[in-house]
Amino acid sequence: EEAEDKLKEYMDSILDKSAKTRQAALQSLRLAFSSKTLSEFLLERRLTLTDSLEKCLKKGKGEEQALAGTVLTLLCLQMGSGPEGEEVFRSLKPLLVSILTDSTASPIARQSCATALGMCCYIAAADLEDLVSCLSCLEDFFNTPGVGEGSSVPAQHSPLHCSALQSWSLLLTICPTSHIKSILDNHWLKLPLLLSSNSIALRIMAGETIALVFELAQDMEEDLCHQDTEFLRAQLKVLATESNKYRAKTDRRKQRSIFRDILRFIESGEYQEETIRFGLECMYVDSWARRRTYQAFKEVLGSGIHHHLQNSELLREIFGLGPPLVLDAATLKASKVSRFEKHLYNSAAFKARTKARSRVRDKRADVL
Repeated sequence: EEAEDKLKEYMDSILDKSAKTRQAALQSLRLAFSSKTLSEFLLERRLTLTDSLEKCLKKGKGEEQALAGTVLTLLCLQMGSGPEGEEVFRSLKPLLVSILTDSTASPIARQSCATALGMCCYIAAADLEDLVSCLSCLEDFFNTPGVGEGSSVPAQHSPLHCSALQSWSLLLTICPTSHIKSILDNHWLKLPLLLSSNSIALRIMAGETIALVFELAQDMEEDLCHQDTEFLRAQLKVLATESNKYRAKTDRRKQRSIFRDILRFIESGEYQEETIRFGLECMYVDSWARRRTYQAFKEVLGSGIHHHLQNSELLREIFGLGPPLVLDAATLKASKVSRFEKHLYNSAAFKARTKARSRVRDKRADVL
C-alpha cells in the first residue's frame, strides 16, 4: 500500500507547475516501471497517465520530453500486447512521430521518441499499416544522402540516428515476408554507407543491422549477392582489424570484437551464441534477430531486465520462456549459495589457477 501511495503521488506530480518536480516524478516512475511488474496497478490508471505523459511531451522541454518518452515505453510494456497496450500506442503515436520529425526539437527528446515509437509499435501494433508507417518514418533518418559521411552528421545527432536504426531493425524482425523482400530490394545497400560514420555506436549498429538483414534473407532463401557485396566484406574486414590510434583503445577493442562476429556470420553463417542467466533460468541468444530484440528491451529496462524476464508475461512470450515459474521459499533458499561456499569455491579456483600458471612458468624457465 505504501508503494502504491508513492506511485500515485509521482503520477500526480507529473502535472506539477515546477519542471524540476515533473522531471523528478518521471524519473521515479521510470525506475519503478523498469524494476517491477505493475500491470494490475496501472490497468485502471493507464488513461490518466497517458494524458499526463501527453502533456509532458507537448509542453515539456528536452530532458522532460525524453523522460516522458521512456515512461511511455515502459507503460506500454507493462500493459502488454493486448487492447490496453494498443490503446496507449495508438493515442500517442501521432505525437511521437511529430516530435521525432521536428528538426527544431531537442535531440534527446527526438532520440527518446524514436525508441518509444519502435518499442511501442513492436509491443502493441495490431495492424500492418501501423508497422509499415513506423518503419517508413524511422528509415528516413538513415536514407538521407550523406548520413554515412561522419562530417555531415552533427555529433549530437548520432545517438538519434542510432536509436532510429535500432528501432527500425527491431521492427524488421516482426515484418511479414512480403515487406521484408521489398526492404531487401530497396534499402539494404544503403546500410553499408553508415559503416564510415565517425560514431562508433552508429558503425556497430549498422554492422549488426546488416548481419540481421543477411539472416532474414537466409531464412527466406533470398540471395543477397550483389556487385557491392565484396566491397562490403572488405569494409567489414577493415573494421574487424582496425588499429587506428586516433580512436580510443576501448572503442577499437569493442569494434573489432563485434565486427569479427558479423564478418564470421556473413562469410560462414556462424553466430556466436550468448547465454543470459536470470534467477534459476537461462535464455540462449542464438540469432541476430533475437540479439536485436534482447538489446532493445535491455536498453529500456536497464538492470530491471532480469526481473522482467522472470515475471513479465509479455517478455516471456516474446522470448519463448513459457509462463513465469512459481517457486516456494524452500526452493529459493536451496538455490542460493552461501557466502562461505562462494569463498571456498573462489579459493579452490585461485589455487588451481596458480598451480597451472606455475607449471607453465617452469616450462618457460627450462626453455630459457
